[in-house]
Amino acid sequence: MSQTDPKAPAQSVSVYRADQLRVVNGANMGDGLGFAEELELDDVFNLSPVAALHRLSLVPASRPPFSVAVDSGIGTPGAALHLDCCLTFMSGNGETTEALVLVETDAEGGVVQVLVLPVAPMQPRRDYVLVGIDRAGALQTFAQMACTSFTAGTMITLASGAQRAVEDLREGDRVLTRDDGPQEIRWIGHNTTRAIGAFAPVLIRAGTLNNARDLRVSPDHRLFVYQRQDRLGAGRAELLVRARHLVNGTTITRTEGGFVDYYQMLFDRHQIVYAEGIAAESLLVDTRTRAALPGDLDKTMGALLPDHGRSDQGVFEVQETLLRRPDAAEALRKSSRC
Repeated sequence: MSQTDPKAPAQSVSVYRADQLRVVNGANMGDGLGFAEELELDDVFNLSPVAALHRLSLVPASRPPFSVAVDSGIGTPGAALHLDCCLTFMSGNGETTEALVLVETDAEGGVVQVLVLPVAPMQPRRDYVLVGIDRAGALQTFAQMACTSFTAGTMITLASGAQRAVEDLREGDRVLTRDDGPQEIRWIGHNTTRAIGAFAPVLIRAGTLNNARDLRVSPDHRLFVYQRQDRLGAGRAELLVRARHLVNGTTITRTEGGFVDYYQMLFDRHQIVYAEGIAAESLLVDTRTRAALPGDLDKTMGALLPDHGRSDQGVFEVQETLLRRPDAAEALRKSSRC
C-alpha cells in the first residue's frame, strides 16, 4: 500500500503512453513497451509520429508506490503508481537515452496502464535499441531529477560574507542562510551527467533576477523572491519559483549539450542560501530525493527528515500557471527592487 503523505506537494513530469513506443524489430515485434519482466534486450523500438507527451502529476510516498495527484493530466487520481525500472536505449549515432517506466495499478493490483518518462527527449521514427534494464537504480534516477543542484563555478555566500565556488565548499563550512543565519554544511553531493533533457541546466543571465553573474541551476531548483509589490498576483510577498518555469528563450534558457557538474548542499534543515547574490534553496530531503543520497549517508538521514519536512517552504511555491507570461522574470526582478 502506498504511504502517501497528504501534505506532500504534487510533482509534475512529462510522460508518453507506453503503447506509443513499439518494437519494430526483435523478439517482441509489434508490442508496445511494457514493464521489466516483459522486455527483451536488443529489441528495437520506435516512437509513434503521433505520440504526445502528457502531464503526469504525482505525489511521492514514504515508500513506493507513489500515487496519481488530483490535478494530473493522465491517470486516475489516487491510483497507485509504481516505478518499475530504468531503461537505457542506444540510437544509431551511439548516443544513449534513459527512460523510466511507471505502472499505474487499480485497487486490486491489476495493471491499468504503463507510462514512459523519458529522461532525455526521444524522436519519432528513430530506432532505439534496448541495451539496459535496471530495476534497482530506477528510484535513484528519479530522485536525481528532483535534486536541487548548483553547477560548478556558482559563487555561494559564506557566513563571513565571502564568496566561494560551490565545488570548493566542504562539509563543516559555514554558509549564510536567510532564516537561520550561519549554518554548517552537513554533506556536499557531486555528480556529472549529460546536460540533456531533465538534466539540462537552466541558465539565468546576470541581472535577470538581480543576480550578480550568470547563474546555472538544475531545472527544478527553486529560487526565493521577496516581492515588495505583487506583480504576479500570487497574493503574498514571499515566493519560491522553479527555474524551469521561468525559461523565456532569451534571458533564461535551457543549456543542452555536453556534460554538467552538479553540486548539492545539505543542511540539518532545508535552507535558503545565497548564490551569485540571490536567494535559492538548498537540497530538500524528502520522499523523492532521499534515494539520491549515498547509501552510507542515507542510513543516518532518518532523523533529518522531520526537520526538513517542517522547514520546507513549499507553501510559498508559485504555480506554473502564474508564470506563463513572457515577462515573468522581468516582473519578479522589478517587484523585488521596488
